[in-house]
Amino acid sequence: MILRHLTPADYTRQPWKNGRGVTVEMWRLEADGQLLARLSRASVVEDGPFSLFPGIERNLTVLSGPGFRLMGEGHDFRCDPLIPVAFPGDVALTATETNGQQSDDFNVMTARGLPKPEVALAQNDSLPVGGLLALYALGPVLVDRRQLEREDLLITNGPVTLTGDWPVLVVRFQGLTDAF
Repeated sequence: MILRHLTPADYTRQPWKNGRGVTVEMWRLEADGQLLARLSRASVVEDGPFSLFPGIERNLTVLSGPGFRLMGEGHDFRCDPLIPVAFPGDVALTATETNGQQSDDFNVMTARGLPKPEVALAQNDSLPVGGLLALYALGPVLVDRRQLEREDLLITNGPVTLTGDWPVLVVRFQGLTDAF
């Protein structure tokens, strides 16, 4: 079983591609210098454009705050708390309806040629083998008797059993393996 336990001490901070905020990158997988997958956290604090990522599929889940709307040519997404929203990374989108309130979100990026990841919340559940799993703890939780604290990230190929009072954001990548 592939297993990597990352904590906030392992994450890196970097400016947004558009320079309007900061991303906390938690995990990144590349091949030949090309991004295959990335998990990160960010805060949307005001209305404004999202960064463009050509050739990338994105998935965003608001973790705290009221959420916001993402709008662009032919696109209109409501980003409400704990509901994953998938969108193309190369379409110009603008966050609106932030009303001056901060919303913290979890971001998944994958190369367009890969299968789109499955993103969902799970709690007190057994997750079967299948693809590479990224488990992001929203509070203290046990994963196969391994303690995860709030904001810890576990990368595994499963199966795993989740136990605890807090949900876990589960990202299932198909067609990826993580080199350790």
